Amino acid sequence: MTILPPEPDLNALRLKLARLRAKRGWSYDELAARSGLARRTLIEIEQGRTVGSLKTWHALAHALNAPLDDLFSGLCQGHDLPGSLEG
Repeated sequence: MTILPPEPDLNALRLKLARLRAKRGWSYDELAARSGLARRTLIEIEQGRTVGSLKTWHALAHALNAPLDDLFSGLCQGHDLPGSLEG
């Protein structure tokens, strides 16, 4: 029997990005300039049309001065974080 991990909450991830960008008062153009990513990529991530690569999220974390674990913690919204269950 294969036990699959729970589905990640990708909506929480994109909302986290949108909140961090809005908190700083940055436009897509500003975040694009600071991260080196295309404006279109940022829009597609925030609108849920793409997830982005780890390299993309790494660039966003640096541009936003946000730890990766903080950005990705929302993926486990609705279920326990990995390593939080006793095995």
